Amino acid sequence: MVYIEYSTSQSWPLNCVTIPLTCPTRLISQQDAENTSRKPEESVREHANMTKPNPQTHRGIKSRHSQMMAIGGTIGTGLFVGVGEALAVGGPLSVLLGYLIMCLLVYSILTATCEINAYLPISGCSMAYYGTRFVSPSLGCAMGYLYWVAFGVIVGYEITAASVVIHYWPNEIPIAALVTVMLAVVVLLNLLPVRVYGEAEFWFASLKVFMILGLLILSVVLFFGGGPDHKRLGFHYWKDPGAINAYLVQGDSGRFCAFLYVLCYSAFAFNFAPELLVIASAEMQNPRQNLPRTAKMFFYRLLVFYIGSVLAVGVICPSNAPGLTNGSGVAASPFVIAIKSAGIHGLDSVINAVIITSAWSAGNSSLYMSSRSLYSLAVAGGAPSIFTRCNRHGVPVYAVLSSSVFALLAYMNCSAGTSTVFNWLVSLTNTAGFISWTCCCVIFHRFRKACRVQSVTVDSLPYHSRLQPYLAWLATVAFPVLLLCNGFHVFFPGNWSVSSFLTAYVGLVIFIFVYLVHRVLHWSDPWLYSPHQVDLTSGLDEFDGMEEQYNEHEKQKSSNAFQVLWE
Repeated sequence: MVYIEYSTSQSWPLNCVTIPLTCPTRLISQQDAENTSRKPEESVREHANMTKPNPQTHRGIKSRHSQMMAIGGTIGTGLFVGVGEALAVGGPLSVLLGYLIMCLLVYSILTATCEINAYLPISGCSMAYYGTRFVSPSLGCAMGYLYWVAFGVIVGYEITAASVVIHYWPNEIPIAALVTVMLAVVVLLNLLPVRVYGEAEFWFASLKVFMILGLLILSVVLFFGGGPDHKRLGFHYWKDPGAINAYLVQGDSGRFCAFLYVLCYSAFAFNFAPELLVIASAEMQNPRQNLPRTAKMFFYRLLVFYIGSVLAVGVICPSNAPGLTNGSGVAASPFVIAIKSAGIHGLDSVINAVIITSAWSAGNSSLYMSSRSLYSLAVAGGAPSIFTRCNRHGVPVYAVLSSSVFALLAYMNCSAGTSTVFNWLVSLTNTAGFISWTCCCVIFHRFRKACRVQSVTVDSLPYHSRLQPYLAWLATVAFPVLLLCNGFHVFFPGNWSVSSFLTAYVGLVIFIFVYLVHRVLHWSDPWLYSPHQVDLTSGLDEFDGMEEQYNEHEKQKSSNAFQVLWE
C-alpha cells in the first residue's frame, strides 16, 4: 500500500510525496486506508512510518527559471562548435535542411511529452516514470538507467570541453586542474536547494541567449559587408565552395550521404532538451501553467536560435575552411573562424568566454537530469529506495553523489591513452537520444489510447497541440530509422571499423539487454498494459490540492501587496 501526502501549510514550495512501487500504481489516501479491512490505527501508524523520515523534493523552480531553461537550458558546445563539423561534411544547404528536419522532429517530442507532463507533473516524474506507469515496468526501467548513464557521461563531456576551450588563451594550467575546479562547482550547485540551480541556469542561459542574438546580428552585418574588410558576403559561400558537399562517394549519392550524416549528427545539439523540461516539472512551481508557456518558448528557441544559427554559419563561414577540421575547441567554431577572417579583433575571446559558461551550464543541467533520473527510477521501484531520500532542502543527496561518479570520466580525457575510450562513451549518448525519443513516442501513443478508452477527452487536458498525434507518428517512424542509420558510414568500403560500429550501435544493444533482464526478473509483469489498466488517476487529487494551495498562496500575496500599496 502506498500513500501520497501533501503539505497543508500556507508556505511554498510544497512537498509532494509520490512513491509508487509497482505499476500501475494505486495511490490511496489515509481516508481510503481507514475504509479497508485493517484497523484505522494500523493504517495510520504504517502511513506515519512510511512518510515521516523521508522528505521529498521541493518545487523551487520559478516561472522565469523554466522559461529560460526552455530557451537555452541544454545549449552547449554542440551548437557553438559541433555545427562546424556538420558544415565541413555536408555544406551549408545540407546543414540547414538537416537542422530544419531535426527541429520539427524534436518539437514533436516536446509537444508530446508536455501533454503527458502537464496532465500529471507529480514529484519524481520523468519519461522513464511515465514509461513505467503507462507502458510497462521493463520499458521504464531500461529508460531510467539509459538516462542516468547518458546524462552522467554528458557531464564529463561538457566539463572536458570547457577546460579545453580555456586553452584557447595561452596558459600552463593542467587540464586535470581545470576539470577538478569545474566539477566541484557543478556538484556543489546540484547539492544546493533547487531554487539555486534554477537561478544559476537562468543566468547561464541568459548569457547564451545574448551571445546567439549578438552573433546573428553580426552575421547580418557581415552579409551586407559591414565588417572591417567591407567584404559583402551574401550567399557567396553557397556558390564557392558550394551548397552541398559530397561525402563517402561522388555525385548525387555522395550528396545524399552528406545530408544523412548531418541529419544524424545534428541530434547531438538537441539531445534531451524535452526530457529536461519533464524532469524539471517535478520541482517547478505551478507546472500546469508554466509548461504550456515553456512549450511555446521552445518553438521560438528552435526557430530563432538553431535555424538562425545554422543559416548564419553557412553565410559567414566556408565549408572548406581549414579550421573546421584542423582546429580544436573554440578554434573549430565557425563563428570564430568567420570573425577572424573578417578582421574583427577581440570578439573571439568574448565568444570563447561565453562558450565556456555554456559548456559549464550544460554540464550542470546534465548532472541535474542524471540525479533526478536516478531519483525517479527509485520512486518507480527500479532502483534502491535510498535514492529517494532527500535532505531538508528537498535535494536527493544520494542520487546526486552517485550520479557525480560518471563525471569523473572527464579525467580520462587528460591522457592520450584514455581519451579515445572517453570519446566512445560520449558517442554512445547520440544513440541514447534516438532511443529515448522513440520511447517517448511509444509512451505518448499509449497515453492517448488510454485517454480515449477511459473517456478523458483531449480538450480536457491542461495542454495539447493541434499537430498531435500526427507529429508523434512522424517521429515514431523517423527516429528508429535515424538510429539504424547513425553509423551508416562504417559499411562503406574502406571505412569499416569495429570501434566505430560498436560506438554507433552498442547503446541499442545495452538498452535491449537491460529491458530483457528486467523482463526475466519480473516475468509476471505484463509486456504492455492494456488501455483499461493504465493508471490515469493516481496522484491527481493530491496534485490538484497542492495546486489549489499554491493559487491561494499567490492570491494572498497579491492581496497583501495591494494592501501595502494602499496604505
